[in-house]
Amino acid sequence: MSTLNIAIIGTGGISLQNHLPGLALCQDVKVHALCDANPATLETARQQTGAPVASTDWKEIVTREDVHAVIIATPNFLHPDIAIAAARSGKHVLCEKPLALNATDAARMAEEADKAGVRHMTAFTYQFVPAMRYLRHLVARGDMGIPYHFRSCRLQDWGTRNLGWRQSKKLAGTGEIGDMLSHRIDFALQLIGPMKRLVANLMTLTPVRGGAVNDTDDWVAILAEFRNGASGVLESSKLASGRNESWRSLDYVEINGSEATFEFTTGKWNELQHGKVGGPGLAPLIIPKEFHVWPGSPRDPGVGDPLISFRYDQAIEFINAIREQRPCAVTFHDGARAQAVMDAAVRSTELRQWVDLPA
Repeated sequence: MSTLNIAIIGTGGISLQNHLPGLALCQDVKVHALCDANPATLETARQQTGAPVASTDWKEIVTREDVHAVIIATPNFLHPDIAIAAARSGKHVLCEKPLALNATDAARMAEEADKAGVRHMTAFTYQFVPAMRYLRHLVARGDMGIPYHFRSCRLQDWGTRNLGWRQSKKLAGTGEIGDMLSHRIDFALQLIGPMKRLVANLMTLTPVRGGAVNDTDDWVAILAEFRNGASGVLESSKLASGRNESWRSLDYVEINGSEATFEFTTGKWNELQHGKVGGPGLAPLIIPKEFHVWPGSPRDPGVGDPLISFRYDQAIEFINAIREQRPCAVTFHDGARAQAVMDAAVRSTELRQWVDLPA
């Protein structure tokens, strides 16, 4: 097909901020159809995109013959049904994280997409940060040596404002662990490897947000043991007062190995901190220019805010994988593995004990 027609299901902020600008950089790609349960939100997106097809019924969209690929940015509980229906209809699928409310459904999404022979991608956007990409390269090259420790800390100040569907367990599944820590869980699995067991705690410190009930977690911590013997400590909070939000807040990852330590901070897109064993301390490590944009991306890294524009490479990778008939760099299988860790963390909190991860 010369032109790829894309349908976006869920046309709120994440679609307008991340997905649309990325698709705009792709050649011979058209936002052809839009879907949202909220007619006002749908109309805003229709006016912004000029998409000729708009509907409040996702089932109508995923079965259309003139739609080739679907981007899902709905409340989490809808992800499995939409993704599986789209895959069975032969549509390639990019889905926001977390993939589902549980690992069973997430794995089913991956299996159905594989069975249908379509491209599938989990929106772990931060894998496209240049510094993160270079860090993965260094780890794969062996620069870290034997992995000892992984630690991450994501601290934001969201106050007690209303978060809409994200503060409903029925619609979102979880709160902070699925919303923010899922990215860092993905980091851990990509950089260190699979986890063997974990103990965790999730807390809801704001049972009321913006005058409405909140039954999702707003703080989470995980202590993990990896299958290769490394340790992991992961913490994330919406209630770190004064820390601000997004890239202005703390988003920190450090890995220690037998040969070196690397530190990654999202706010420093083109720099890592690095120190060798026995050295005097950490020092800046500049990211080579070839890592500033994703392979195959036409994006100019000097245009726009680099702490935002790296996100556009995600859509470019999705489209290029479709064109090149190859797996996406981040698949539903990656999303399912992260979901299994989240499920174990929830289970650990309920049992107040260590929980083993599936092999």
